[in-house]
Amino acid sequence: MSDDKPPRRRRVTSKPKKDDSVRMMDTRVKTARGRKMSSTLWLRRQLNDPYVAKAKSLGYRSRAAFKFIELDDKFKLMRKGDSIVDLGAAPGGWTQIAIDRGAKQVVGIDLIFVEPIGGLDFIQMDFMDEGAPAAITDLLGGAPDLVMSDLAANTTGHRKTDHIRTVALVEAAADFAIDTLRPGGNFVTKVFQGGAEGKLLLKLKQTFKTVKHAKPDSSRDGSPEMYLVALGFKGRPDK
Repeated sequence: MSDDKPPRRRRVTSKPKKDDSVRMMDTRVKTARGRKMSSTLWLRRQLNDPYVAKAKSLGYRSRAAFKFIELDDKFKLMRKGDSIVDLGAAPGGWTQIAIDRGAKQVVGIDLIFVEPIGGLDFIQMDFMDEGAPAAITDLLGGAPDLVMSDLAANTTGHRKTDHIRTVALVEAAADFAIDTLRPGGNFVTKVFQGGAEGKLLLKLKQTFKTVKHAKPDSSRDGSPEMYLVALGFKGRPDK
């Protein structure tokens, strides 16, 4: 990534306008026979979420698209012509924005199938599988400019177990970024429980020029998710 002034590109507003189409609603959902209360509450939250409505109106795969918009606007994660890896790509919201903003190539991976998006090379595979990193780099054909991860472990309901599984995903994503990024590249990943673990933070601070936590406005109120942003990859220690 050069220090030249980046080409101008079309920006998408990250925050839904407070008009009649996206204002907070209060649509109630009837409890159906056999439906768990947690499912009813989730459905009600979806129906009343202005970001869900705005994402649908703009043709985005998910409300998560607004999170990437906010993070890119604030931290300049990517530039036109970048090669990008999208870990946990389904349903494709982050990829859509990256391509809209001029990414040359996006290689995405997820256990869940992602419907085709022009510019996306998709691998349906568990990122934690031993062969996943090689499958990604084979499609890239070179070092990526940005590794972005919205990976989240399937929850078991056991808080300690879920935390350990989430930490393992974040660490695996960080290791992949350090192993593959070109010098000057960037990394962004979802984290929980108030931020990244101290050991991981230390590793990233040793290998990137800037490391920060951020919580986009489009993250749901009460959600424990945050994002860890690492900018300006210094290069692998062995090189």
